[in-house]
Amino acid sequence: MRTIGFIGLGLIGASVAKALKKQNPKEYIIAYDANSETLAKAKEEGVIDEAVSDGDDAFCACDYLFLASPVEVNLSYLERFAAKRESHTILTDVGSVKGIIHRRAEELGMASRFIGGHPMAGSEKSGYAASSDRLLENAYYMITPGDNVPLDRLMEFSGLISSTGAIPMVITPEEHDFIVAGVSHLPHIVAASLVNVVQKLDGKEHYMKAVAAGGFRDITRIASSSPEMWQQICLENKENISAVLDEYIRLLINVRCDVDNRDVGKLYKLFDDSREYRDSIDVADSGLIRKAYVLYTDIADEAGQIATIATILALEKINIKNIGIIHNREFDEGVLKIEFYESEAMEKARKLLIKRNYVIHKR
Repeated sequence: MRTIGFIGLGLIGASVAKALKKQNPKEYIIAYDANSETLAKAKEEGVIDEAVSDGDDAFCACDYLFLASPVEVNLSYLERFAAKRESHTILTDVGSVKGIIHRRAEELGMASRFIGGHPMAGSEKSGYAASSDRLLENAYYMITPGDNVPLDRLMEFSGLISSTGAIPMVITPEEHDFIVAGVSHLPHIVAASLVNVVQKLDGKEHYMKAVAAGGFRDITRIASSSPEMWQQICLENKENISAVLDEYIRLLINVRCDVDNRDVGKLYKLFDDSREYRDSIDVADSGLIRKAYVLYTDIADEAGQIATIATILALEKINIKNIGIIHNREFDEGVLKIEFYESEAMEKARKLLIKRNYVIHKR
């Protein structure tokens, strides 16, 4: 039996802990969180076996210690463990920027005892209440080991991550920070900027806000994420974010010129290239954006329609990842969106609902 510690039980930390406990119930999990109610809830739900205090020596006996707090807190724990030379604990974090913490680990002589980690999963919601034991399923989990981490510990850690349903990907901290600047940090900045520009352009009647439909809502959903967290990310990964912003700004300037010049060919190429590349992401079961398994269906505007469909699927033990109404008719594919965890579940649901005379569209 291994002992696994957690400093912080927010969305990611708690989701990792829940997944580990679900898949490996014999693992002994201890945790500290600044919110005592969170600790009590995690203990009550059986997610952790023991709630400990900040700085408890029990963390030194852990096989693995997940640092899932703000960066400054994580860095302070590296400093504490730097003095614990006798500890066999491997420290890991779940932050979305790896350079800053790896540099500190090297400065402290902790490189052989630190494995950076970043699950490529999340939500616009935050906190323990938003966590889930399925959040990591089929998500890439970036692993950035420090220099001289023993190979057997790295392999064991990768196996531990695999047990949560995530897909381990071992890369360097530098590769990680550039990749996430493009596929995670830039999209959040773009979403926030898009919301702000619409707010600025909207008149006193707020017509833009009133008619903001499916496409706008989908592309800006992540703008509801924690402003504190994204402020910090921008400061921690500024060089890479600045580089990808430069490229994006150049592209926007080119698009503006093409619109002004009514350049038919370049405008078509913009949308055709983006469509082809985006579709290739959904077709492949690899890549940093997970494949989505989604059905759309028209439903009558009557009470109980969503509950009826959910019940039909539940009776056949089909797990739904997400379900919700698209509040407009801009999609020909229907107004109820149902998302699944696996392609098999999606296909089973499609056949089942068609038998019930629902019109189903698969994208």
